[in-house]
Amino acid sequence: MKSRSLALVTGGASGIGRAIVERLAEDGFHVVIVDLNRGLADELASSLQAKGLSGEAQVLDITDETAVRGLVANLPPLAALVNNAGVFKDQPFENCTVADFRRTYEINMIATFMFAQAAVARMGDGGRIVNIASRAYLGAKNQLDYVASKGAVVSFTRALAMEVIARGVLVNAVAPGLIDTPILRALTPERLQAQLALQPTGKAGRPEDIANAVSFLVSPRTDFITGQVLFVDGGKSLGGSAV
Repeated sequence: MKSRSLALVTGGASGIGRAIVERLAEDGFHVVIVDLNRGLADELASSLQAKGLSGEAQVLDITDETAVRGLVANLPPLAALVNNAGVFKDQPFENCTVADFRRTYEINMIATFMFAQAAVARMGDGGRIVNIASRAYLGAKNQLDYVASKGAVVSFTRALAMEVIARGVLVNAVAPGLIDTPILRALTPERLQAQLALQPTGKAGRPEDIANAVSFLVSPRTDFITGQVLFVDGGKSLGGSAV
């Protein structure tokens, strides 16, 4: 059997991450599913294998530097890295604690840096990194720590693209808008309706919409795009008031 290129997806067991894993497996990658939830990660890997696709589950805390670097060092060189794992908490600025801010930044940004640094060290020409940012980095209420962390992800993406372009590694970000995930469903009904009211499409997107964008950016055929942010938000980034 022809060997498969290796892709790693953090937060890959559910929501947007699961859709990305499934799409990249369909694209022919062997996908390493990194997640804290062993049950969901194992179930997804088994589901892929039952379809004749290729994947494996790796359970670890993505804020643990030793675990992150150890995992990447013990894998074959990666063709693609998707930094998808993230946390979100809907709360007013006054209620956001220092502990909240640190945890959000550790997961959404610092883990992204650690995985990228470990992966680039072993990526050859043609490597791809896609960081999942958010349309919210443009600004949103009740999401201060999240918005700040995703703004950092965007800046990191652009800076890293400049650092590694000479190695043949391309780095881009996808900025989802309102997507139908457990995070969205955790909003109060009032907040959810307010968000939907500001959508030009009048509806939320699907995890598969993000997966399709990631598939495009990691494709070997996409070889002249780097340092960019691809909004997948149903037009929300075009303007209008943020909720």
